[in-house]
Amino acid sequence: MRGSRAATAALLLLAVALLSVGPAALPTTGAAPTPAFSTPVTGNLSGPHYVSVNSTSAYWINASGGPADVDGDLIGNLTWKATLTGDNLTGVTVSPNASQIVTAGTPGRTNLTVGNVTETITLTVEITSTFNGTSATTNLTKQIAVVVPYVVRAQLVAGSERVLTFTVAVLLDGSVVGNVTVPTIAAMATYNLSFRYPSGGLSAGTHTFSISLAGEHGLVSFAGGATTYSQSFYVAGPPPDYGLWAIVGIVVFVGILFIFGTRVAARRRPVSK
Repeated sequence: MRGSRAATAALLLLAVALLSVGPAALPTTGAAPTPAFSTPVTGNLSGPHYVSVNSTSAYWINASGGPADVDGDLIGNLTWKATLTGDNLTGVTVSPNASQIVTAGTPGRTNLTVGNVTETITLTVEITSTFNGTSATTNLTKQIAVVVPYVVRAQLVAGSERVLTFTVAVLLDGSVVGNVTVPTIAAMATYNLSFRYPSGGLSAGTHTFSISLAGEHGLVSFAGGATTYSQSFYVAGPPPDYGLWAIVGIVVFVGILFIFGTRVAARRRPVSK
């Protein structure tokens, strides 16, 4: 009798122990947990701040972080979408305006085309990082001024042999500001080179564009036979601020009146006894 009671008590203790362990001790099945991401979505938008009217310019988009990027490994999707805002978007487009970022560290690219209106527009790129139903976003913005560019033009003349495609540097006041790719020029033929330089404004005074063909070893020259070309132009300074001079004149005039008044008053003051 006592033996059966002891066996029963032992079985009860074993059942309690198994219940305390619970289902956590049993193997589980189902979807793998979503990896946690510790870094926010970040990126950068690079490209020119100034663009010429009636031109197309490239802008580059980099991004990382969020649920799609775990410790530098892209396990989901990083995508971007570009939009434009401005007072007059006639003839202004961005293409493509949406795409998936390439995984091997290659930035996305979009081309901004503008019309003939000088204005400031804003390019906004929304970056979205998505994995397994979880997403995070960030916005990149860049203000771009559409301006009338400075233009330099020159005529190239090939010699007795065909000249293959080459690139020349364009200098402004001795510093390189861009390059021009010249296509193949047939023997004894000419090519009209043109370079546009968009700028937020140059300082007052004389400036000079220059181009050298010294690297082409006499195969091509500028019209007239020279291997160097320069084009100077003058930038006028801002107009004088006549409003400021008017204020200065008024102050000076009031000062003169004050001095004149004090002298007259001193002459009229009676002599005290």
